[in-house]
Amino acid sequence: MKNGKETESRENGSIHLQIEEDLDCGRSNIFEPQSSIEKRESSNASSVSTSGPAVHAPEKKLTLFALRLAVLEKAATGLGTLGFVWATVVLLGGFAITLDKTDFWFITIILLVEGTRIFSRSHELEWQHQATWSIADVGITSFRAIRSSSHYVIKAVKAVFRPIDRKQSRHSREITGSGHLVNRRNLDAKKMPSRTWITSDVPLLPYAQWVFLTRNISRLLYWLQLASATACAVLSLLKLIRQNYGKVAKGDTDKRNRESALDIFYALALAEALLFLLEKAYWAWKVIYCKVLEEVNKECDLGPAGMISIRRFFYDAYSRCVNGSIFDGLKMDMVSFAMDLLASSSPDEQLIGVGILQKFATNKQFSDDTLQKLGITMSAMERLVEMLNWKNPQQEEIRKSAAEILSKLAGKKQNSLRVAGIPGAVESISSLLHNHIARYGAADGISEKRIMHDQENYGFCAFNNLGLVILKKLARNHDNCGKIGNTRGLLPKIIDFTHAGERLLKDETVQESPILTVKRSLQLLKLLASTTGSTGKQLRKEISEVVFTISNMRDILRYGEKHPDLQKLGIEVLSNLALEEDPTERIGSTGGILKELFTIFFKEGMPENQNHVRIAAGEALAMLALGSKSNCHRILKLKVIEKLVVALEVPLLQINAARILTNLCTSVEEASFTQLRGVTAAAPTVLRAIMSEESKLQEVMIGLGTFVFRFMDTEESSTVFDRTGFQEAKLASALVQILKKYQYPPTKTPRIRRFAIELAIWMMRDKKTNIQIFKNLGMESGLEKVTETTSELENFNVFSGTVGVSRHSKTIHSLVETAMELLEEN
Repeated sequence: MKNGKETESRENGSIHLQIEEDLDCGRSNIFEPQSSIEKRESSNASSVSTSGPAVHAPEKKLTLFALRLAVLEKAATGLGTLGFVWATVVLLGGFAITLDKTDFWFITIILLVEGTRIFSRSHELEWQHQATWSIADVGITSFRAIRSSSHYVIKAVKAVFRPIDRKQSRHSREITGSGHLVNRRNLDAKKMPSRTWITSDVPLLPYAQWVFLTRNISRLLYWLQLASATACAVLSLLKLIRQNYGKVAKGDTDKRNRESALDIFYALALAEALLFLLEKAYWAWKVIYCKVLEEVNKECDLGPAGMISIRRFFYDAYSRCVNGSIFDGLKMDMVSFAMDLLASSSPDEQLIGVGILQKFATNKQFSDDTLQKLGITMSAMERLVEMLNWKNPQQEEIRKSAAEILSKLAGKKQNSLRVAGIPGAVESISSLLHNHIARYGAADGISEKRIMHDQENYGFCAFNNLGLVILKKLARNHDNCGKIGNTRGLLPKIIDFTHAGERLLKDETVQESPILTVKRSLQLLKLLASTTGSTGKQLRKEISEVVFTISNMRDILRYGEKHPDLQKLGIEVLSNLALEEDPTERIGSTGGILKELFTIFFKEGMPENQNHVRIAAGEALAMLALGSKSNCHRILKLKVIEKLVVALEVPLLQINAARILTNLCTSVEEASFTQLRGVTAAAPTVLRAIMSEESKLQEVMIGLGTFVFRFMDTEESSTVFDRTGFQEAKLASALVQILKKYQYPPTKTPRIRRFAIELAIWMMRDKKTNIQIFKNLGMESGLEKVTETTSELENFNVFSGTVGVSRHSKTIHSLVETAMELLEEN
C-alpha cells in the first residue's frame, strides 16, 4: 500500500480496483471524556459543499457541439419543409401541366428523396439510438467501413444461405474500430443470457441476418442521408445553372411566373442540401480531425473503455437538441446521464452508468460534485445498493463499481446516514462479505468458516475489502453502528475476518490483500466496540459473546510482531470491550491474553514508530485491571510488579505503568497486600514526579502515591522523604497549589483534584503535624472551592465518549468532607 491507496488487479488485467485507505479510525482516549463537537463540525464541513470555482465539466464541449449541429440540422429541415410545401402547393399545384418534362421529374425526385429524408429523420435517430453503432462511430470509422465493405458483402452473401443461429442472436454489441476495449470484450464473452432481445442485434428478417440487424440499418440510413443530400444539391445546382425551364410564349399568362417559382424551389432545395452537408462536414471535422470525443474522454479520465460512454452521452445530447428544443441538450451532464442509465434494464447501459459514476467518484477533480449529486438522489443510491446483491459472475464488474461508489459516498457524514437509511442497505452491504462455511453433522460442534479467496471467474477478496470499507465508514455514525449490530449474522461475519493465524502473520511472502482484510475488519470492530451509550453496551456484549473474538485477538498479539498496526488495533478492540464487566472477565480468563499484553508492554528494542503498540498495550492492561479482582490476581501471578516499578522510570511507559499499579492496589483484597508490598520501591519516583511534572503524568503519580504510602508506616515514609530530599511540607504545598490551579475539573486530567485530596487525607492521618501544615497553606479555602465546583466528571475512572464508566467508590464530595473533618480535629 502506498500513499494510503490500495490497488488490486486480476491477472488478465481487466479489473482494477482502487480504494482510498482511511488511516484515521477515530482514536479516542477512554481515560478522558471525549466531546463530539469538534468531530461533528469537521464532518459537517466535509459533507457541505463550500462555495468555490465552478465545477470543471469537460462534457460542456459535447453539449455545445450538439447544439451547433442541431441548429444546422433544424435550419436544413426547415428549409426542406418549406421547399416541400412550395413544390406541392405552388409548382405541382399551379404549374403541374405547364412544367417541362425534365423539371417535373427533377422536382418529383427531389421531393421524394428530401421528403423521405426529412420525415424519416426521427426514425433514423431511433434506429441509431437502438444500435451500438452511433453517429459518432460512423463519422470516425466511415473510411474504414468503405475499405472493408467488400468483406461485409461477402459475409452478407453467405448469411443469405445460412439460417439464423439462435445461440448467436444474443451477442453483445461490438464497437467497430475500438480493439483496445479488452474489458468490454471480456464482459461480452460472459454476458448473462437475457429473456429479451438486445435491440442492436435484432434480425428483422429470418435470413440475411447481418444485413438486417438494427445497427447495420442505422449505418445504411446514414449513408442514404448523405447520398440524398448530395443528389438534391447536384440536381438543384444543375437546374439553376442551366435555367432550361422551357420557353414561355407571349401572352401566355399561365407560365409567366413559372421560372421564378422554379428558381425559388431549386434554391431552397440547394440551400437545404448544402446546410445538411455543412452539418456533416462540421461533424466530421470535429469528430475525426479535432477528435473532440477523445479530448473529452481524456479530460474526464474515463480510460479507453470510456469512449463508449462519451459517444453515448454525445448522441443522447444531440438527439434531445434535434427532437426537442435546441437547448435541451445543454441541460445534460455526465453525472445525471449516468444516474439515468442506472435505472435501465439493459446490462450495457447499467455498466456504462455505473462505470462513469465510479470514475468520477474516485477522481479528485470531479468527486465532490459527483458525490453531492448522488447523495441527494435517493433513486440512484437505492439502485446502487440493489446492485450489491447481484452475485451473478456476469454482473461482477457492475457490482464492484457500485460497491466502490458507495464506499466513496459513505465517506461523507450526511451521505452515510442516507445510505444506511435505505431499507435493506446494511444487509446488501453484508452480502459483499464472502466466507465459506463447512458444516459438520455433530450438533455440539461449531461450523468452521473460512475466508473466500479469489477464484478464476470471481474476485471475492476485492468484494470483502469493499464491504469492510463501506461498513467502516458507516460505523463512524452512532446510529449506523446500531443498525450494523442488529443485522442478522453480520457481527460474526466481521469477526471471522479478524482471524489471522501464525502462518499468515509470520509469512514474509504473503500477499497484502489478506493482511489488509484483517486490518479493515479490526478497524471496523474497534469502531463498533467504541460506540457510546446503550447501543455501545449491547454491541460490546454481543461482540464478546462470539467465541472467536478474543482468541483471534490473542493470535494477532502472539504472532503479529511483523504487523504492529494489526497488534495495535487488536489491543484497542480489547480495551474498548473492557468497558463492560462481562467482556473484561472473558478477556482475562482467555489463556495468554494478559501475558501477551505484558510481553508487548515490556518489550525493548522496538522501533520508535512502533511505540504506539506498547502504549496501547499499557492502556489495555490498565483497563483489564480496573475493578476486576480476578484479573488483578491473574496479573499478580505473572509476577510483574517489579517490572512495573522499573517502568515508572521509562518516559514511554510511566503513565500506563502507574495506572496499572494503581488499579491493582485498588482492586486486590487485603489478603494480597503482601504481594503488592513491592510497590513501595516506587515511592521516590512517585515523589519526584509529583513535585516536578505536570498534567497527565502528575495526575497518575498522585493517584499511585496514595496507595504507595499506604503500604508504609510512619517511619518508612519519613525515610523516603529524607532520601529523596523532599520535606512533607513541600509535598503538602504542591497538593494545595494543585487545588488552587485547577479551580474547575479539567477534562484532560479529570481525577487530579480527587487524587490530591486523597493523598492529603493520608498525610493528615499519617502525622498530626501535617494537619497544621495544610491549615497554614490555606487548604480549607481550597477545599471550599472544590466543594463549589465538584462535578460528575470527577467520580469516574474511565469514559465512553461523554458517559462515565466505572464509578469511584467514594464521591469527591465525600472526600472533601473527610478532609475538612481532619482539618477541624486539630
